Order: sequence, then C-alpha cells, then structure tokens
Amino acid sequence: MKAEERRRFLKQSALALGGLALAGTALPGCGTEETKQVAGRLFGPSFKAGHLLRTGIRKVPARTQEVDVVIIGGGVSGLSAARWLQKNSEQRVCLLELEDRTGGNSQSGKNAHSAFPWGAHYLPLPNNSNTQLLRFLEEAKLITGYDAAGLPLYNEYHLCFDPEERLFINGYWQEGLVPNWSVPPADLQQIDRFQALMDEMKQAKGADGRFAFDIPLAHSSSDDQFRQLDQLTMQDWLQKQNLTSTYLSWYVEYCCLDDFGGTLAQTSAWAAIHYFAARRAQAANSDAHRVLTWPQGNHWLAERLREQAGPDLRTGSLVYNLEVADDKIVVDYLDLATDEATRLMAKKCVMATPQFVRERLLAKVPAAPKVNSRIFTYAPWVVANLTLNQVPAGKGIPLSWDNVIYGSSSLGYVNAQHQSVVGFPDKQVITFYYPIPDTSPASRQAVFTRKREDWTELVLQELEKAHPSIREEVEQLDVWVWGHGMIKPTPGFIWGPDREAAAQPIQNKIAFAHSDLSGISIFEEAFYKGIKAAQQILTS
Repeated sequence: MKAEERRRFLKQSALALGGLALAGTALPGCGTEETKQVAGRLFGPSFKAGHLLRTGIRKVPARTQEVDVVIIGGGVSGLSAARWLQKNSEQRVCLLELEDRTGGNSQSGKNAHSAFPWGAHYLPLPNNSNTQLLRFLEEAKLITGYDAAGLPLYNEYHLCFDPEERLFINGYWQEGLVPNWSVPPADLQQIDRFQALMDEMKQAKGADGRFAFDIPLAHSSSDDQFRQLDQLTMQDWLQKQNLTSTYLSWYVEYCCLDDFGGTLAQTSAWAAIHYFAARRAQAANSDAHRVLTWPQGNHWLAERLREQAGPDLRTGSLVYNLEVADDKIVVDYLDLATDEATRLMAKKCVMATPQFVRERLLAKVPAAPKVNSRIFTYAPWVVANLTLNQVPAGKGIPLSWDNVIYGSSSLGYVNAQHQSVVGFPDKQVITFYYPIPDTSPASRQAVFTRKREDWTELVLQELEKAHPSIREEVEQLDVWVWGHGMIKPTPGFIWGPDREAAAQPIQNKIAFAHSDLSGISIFEEAFYKGIKAAQQILTS
C-alpha cells in the first residue's frame, strides 16, 4: 500500500473501528428529513486505528533512537507521569500519543462562539490531604494562596459561577439536582435518609485509621466491613436499606451514569457510595461542593499538564510493537503523518493505556501478568455540542452551568459559555452527554450502521423533553462517539484480584498508569496513577 493510501486508510479507519456501543434505548433507524437539514459533523477518537493491530503492522523501523523512559499514552495519566519525571529526575523522556494532541478523554473543540468540551468537563475541589494535586493546582494558578488556617484560596475565575445546577422535573426547573419539586413527602423522607447515610459514610473510618472512602482510592480503608460492599450492586444495597423511592433511585442512578457510565444494577455499591462519601474538601473562599470548570472542560487541565511534561511529546504516533530485549524496552511506532516507523530503545517504560490496548502491546512480553481482561468493562459515550440561537426558556430557575432532565436517558447538558465574562453571546453553545450502559455484542455491532443524523435525532428527542422548541433554535449539532469512554466499576472489580494484578510492574522495567487501574475514571485517579508509575520506575 502506498504511503498516501495508507494514511488515508488509517484516518478512515478511525471512525469505522473501535467497538462502539448503543444505549439500551432504541435509536431511530434514520434521521428525519428535518434532522438531516441540521448542519454538523460526526467525530471520534482516532485511537480506534489501533485496532489495525489485529491484522498486524509489519513495517520495519527506518531509524533507532535511545531514551531513558518511554511513556505510551498521552492522556491525563501519561502526562502526569511525564510531568513528575520532568520535575524530579534528569531522565530523557519521550511520550508517544496516537491522537493529534494530548489529553485522552479530556478533549475539547472550539467554534466562532465558544470553546467546548468533548469529554470530562469539571474537577471537584480536591481533598486537602491530596497534596500532590494541590501542588499542581498551585502551579496552574488555580490556587492563589492559603489563609491563616492553611485552607486554600481558589481562583474565583475558575470556580463555577452561579447558578450552578438545575433539574427539570414535573414541568419545572428546580434548583439543584436532588429531586424535590412536587416530590411526595414519603419520597423526600427517603432522600433525606439516604443523604444522612452518605454523611455517615463520609466520616466513617476503619480500624486502620483510614477513611472508608477516600481519593485517591488507594488511600481508602482496607477494612472488610467496607470492602465487602464491592460485592453488591448499588441496586441491591438500596433495597437492603429499604430505600425504594423511584425519585431516589433515579437520582442515584444518574450519579452512577455520570461518573461510571453504569446503571444501579451494573455498579458496585462500594463505587457508588464512594461517589457520595469520598470528598471532604475545605477551602477558604468556597463551599466544599463547588467545582472548577472551564469552557473547554478538563482539556484546560490537560494542557497545563502538557506544559510541564517535557519537550519530547510525539503525537500522531501509533505504537505497534513492544518487546524486552538485552535489558532494554524496544518500542516501534508509526508516525501517522509521515508513514515512517521509528524504533525507541528505552531503559524503562510507562504504559498509560487502557487495558484493551496494553493487552495487545504486551503480547511479546513473557513476564506480563496474566489478567482476566473480561472483567475490564467500558462505558461508551455520545457527546454532542449544539450551537443555538438561544436556549429555550422554561419555568423556574434560569439557564445554569449543569442542566439535567428528570427521567431522561441522558445526563442533560452543560452551558459551555457559563464561565464566560465577555457578556451576552450572539449564539449559545451547550454540551449534551449521553452514556451508553448497554455493552452487549449486539449493541456494539449495531452502532456501525448509525449515522450522524441518527445521533442528532436522539439528541433532539431527549432535549425536547425539557425544551419542546429546541429544533427551531439549532444552528449546528456536532457529535463525538467514545467507544471506550471510561472504566465501569462492576461488582467485585475494585477490590478484586485482577485489578491489583494488572497494576504490578514488570521486571522493574514497565510500570502502568491509567484510571482503569483505579476502577474509577476521574481526573484525580489518573493524575495519581501517573505519579505512582513514575515513582516506581525511578525507585526500582
């Protein structure tokens, strides 16, 4: 295959491959004529071209280079590892990233009206014990100082502006996401009891003196009375507590879908309770519940990591071979822009890739741990960015940063321009999130037939539940499909043997860094795993 044809094939394969999935809710077979007239494009992460490894890339490297450390993967964990090595060693570090830019699932886009996220879009205020992360936030000027009591002062420009959250329920936009508008008293009592239980869990400690639930997750108590919750689904746990309110179940499932992409029946009770009980931030100028956010979402944070990650960051680089030979790590990668292959000879390696990628790359490493890869399950996502003439108004609280629709299969939308201080925009940009919990083979296969118009119709149908006139306001609707959006903490995964085995370094030469290895896909965990992997290869 000629070089030009090969590059074209790789780019086209990006959207054709990757094991995407459909939601349990049936999608329309095709877009209506009205939908097809909505301008927009379909995007997807080009790491799907990595599935070409199934057929094999046998290109002979044209050159060989030597480095001290090679990092495979430029998401948050890979960037975190590179940053830590840059600050704490003299190692020559080379980072290889398949995408055209670093950031992993924290990607973003921009149009004439606003920047907007394609993935993760906020960072909750971190626990005060998370000193490594606090130091990074200081360097990024998100923390401007500390008060006399030692509490951090957060940059007001990056703290989420008011109004923060609203929920469309029973025909009304209420403040906050916990259902209360026209909710029966008996359901409100159950919601109050659930919140009281979560407050108890937040302060609970094990015999080892650790909090039962903490961030990073590895700092949580090892007491069996807490860890055995990992064997239950959150649905089972709620039933055991006689918490049967439909409103409460919807809210807790919304939270599980938000962080894990899983339903109550798919999510570990330990993981779900961790969502509510692991955060204990204190700040000098903010309430603990507030978040840091940006028009481009967490790509803002990823860019701050990239700035500190060193000079040798190679994007558009597809790693297709990894071996251990003569006390060296041999890594072959293909430059997708030039179609040239390069061999790196490294002393150490950090693999900051999801399990389904690393499994293939370790095929030629005999000492690689035997891991049951089937227990690593992933939640696909659809993210849509809509440019609107205006967001239709409704009864109740006005447009907020986070806008959720009760009873919807979606997670609602965020206002990408919420942090803007420019004034009233000519157009408004909102980012819509749709998790896909159904990961059956049939659902995965079905997505290959879906067109941008089909996803557009799904998005508009969901938004019409709160905004009946939304179609009249849409100027453009772009869609991004994540085939493996985040790891799902299914029962038994977080404190089971496979996750722990997958995190073990190989021969003190290859360390692993990815939020997969935490079981919870949040910025703090990826950041922590990157630092831990960097420390492992330096101290080995």
